[in-house]
Amino acid sequence: MQLSPRIYHSLIRPKWLTKIYIQNNIEQHFNFTDKKVLDFGAGTGANCTLCSPDYYFGIDPDSYRIEYAKRLYNQYRFEAFKGNELPTENNSFDYILIIAVLHHIPPELITGYVKEFKRVLKPNGRIVVLEPCFFEKSPVSNWFMKSNDKGEYIQCEKEYLNYFTKENFRCQILKRFKKCFFYNELYFTATL
Repeated sequence: MQLSPRIYHSLIRPKWLTKIYIQNNIEQHFNFTDKKVLDFGAGTGANCTLCSPDYYFGIDPDSYRIEYAKRLYNQYRFEAFKGNELPTENNSFDYILIIAVLHHIPPELITGYVKEFKRVLKPNGRIVVLEPCFFEKSPVSNWFMKSNDKGEYIQCEKEYLNYFTKENFRCQILKRFKKCFFYNELYFTATL
């Protein structure tokens, strides 16, 4: 059963949890001031406050979550999209945020999205990724994530990185950590 956008935003992406595990990590490494940011898989818009409304664009295939984000953060731009092509021009973003999204996408589709990321990034643009990840020496957390996460495609570090390195991105691991005791998180960046 899929949660309503309001319940999802309140239970899964509450502000305090988003601040601790997502925004604090991102703000340690990146400054989005005056930088165009595409939030791929923006959902209910929980990460839009990392950016100025004039420089932010959040997209998601779930039109209900996008409508909720528009109401909640009405000064920011959100759009629902369908298919593999991102609704934006070539070379238009300095950063692409991918926060807990890839593990919801079938692996055979991710390669097409990575090509689209390459198309819409400006030269020297960067992708910022934070995903649940299976860690080799973490069987309890791996089991918990596999049993409880709605994303059916949680992968190991090497698999996530391969999507980007195959398209000539240089990847850098920024951090591996536990979230809420049971979630292994991989935080990395990919640059052309």
